[in-house]
Amino acid sequence: MNVSFEERNGLHGARIGIASLDAEASLNALSLPMIEALDARLRAWAEDPEIVCVLLRGNGPKAFCAGGDVRKLVDACREHPGVVPPLAGRFFADEYRLDHRIHTFPKPLICWAHGHVLGGGMGLMQGASIRIVTPSSRLGMPEINIGLYPDVGGSWFLARLPGKLGLFLGLGAGAINAHDALDLDLADRFLLEDQQDALLAGLVQLNWQDKPEVQLNSLFKALEHEARGELPEAQWLPRRKRIDELLDVADLPAAWKAMTALQHDSDVPLARAAKTLAAGCPLTAHLVWEQIRRAKHLSLAEVFRLEYAMSLNCCRHPEFPEGVRARLIDKDNVPRWHWPDVAAIPRAVIEAHFEPVWDGRHPLDDL
Repeated sequence: MNVSFEERNGLHGARIGIASLDAEASLNALSLPMIEALDARLRAWAEDPEIVCVLLRGNGPKAFCAGGDVRKLVDACREHPGVVPPLAGRFFADEYRLDHRIHTFPKPLICWAHGHVLGGGMGLMQGASIRIVTPSSRLGMPEINIGLYPDVGGSWFLARLPGKLGLFLGLGAGAINAHDALDLDLADRFLLEDQQDALLAGLVQLNWQDKPEVQLNSLFKALEHEARGELPEAQWLPRRKRIDELLDVADLPAAWKAMTALQHDSDVPLARAAKTLAAGCPLTAHLVWEQIRRAKHLSLAEVFRLEYAMSLNCCRHPEFPEGVRARLIDKDNVPRWHWPDVAAIPRAVIEAHFEPVWDGRHPLDDL
């Protein structure tokens, strides 16, 4: 199942739970068995009074988690064109339930988010109570490339970024480094790659029976002091003013036009984001605009219910399977979008992505 679990003994009977994603060849991409195993173990650890803290990490030097394993999902979409394949209903329900469990976990849950942290990896990381980034961290939501949209709670955390930064990063799939993540409240602590062992040693030495939050804070401050000089230069907050002005527009086609006009801009990060959008999925861009608009006043549970409908509907429409084919399967990087003109996508198509495609109560009603 490509995920392993360990428990380490601490003082006075306390135990530290360690969950390790172990699919290094796929950059720890999340499969359905991995999701189900993680959810079951976190549920058990939440109820175990001797488990006082959990560390969630990914094996291998390149990634914590580079997203969801969407190939089997797309195969199912191709086998059931125009309808929601049964696998999609189960995959997204289980993934969002896991993400919600992490957001609401009753004990300290530490996420060591090194290397690539993309898509489904962001879903795991953003719910953690202590989100650690390192010099190698590269966070992002690259769904514009594959015809999906920033799910796994992306509606929640992108909508809460300053100004238009959430919209910009959702449309342009900009890479977020450790400094950016701290600036934008997408991370809590910055540590060096080789400090994980020191963190674990500190966790097992804490007296979890006596003001553990104070001791935990002191441990992180001591470790972070050693790492401070390695923090990379910020990219996105210094560009906020220009991005806010750029995306001060009334609708998505205007935002698309404003951003893609920057493809040859002298500012390299802006130009890179513009080129990504220009080659990206026009329907996804509309979904990003709409999800951020709708999510601003929703609760976390409502966000996951919104995204569940969106994801199932993406499986009914042709853009998601085509994007995955072009980017991940055939790798020709020439997706043939069904709706290639951003200004010509019918409003009814966009609205249909937010409609329920199941009978009865919402499958995530219990969140």
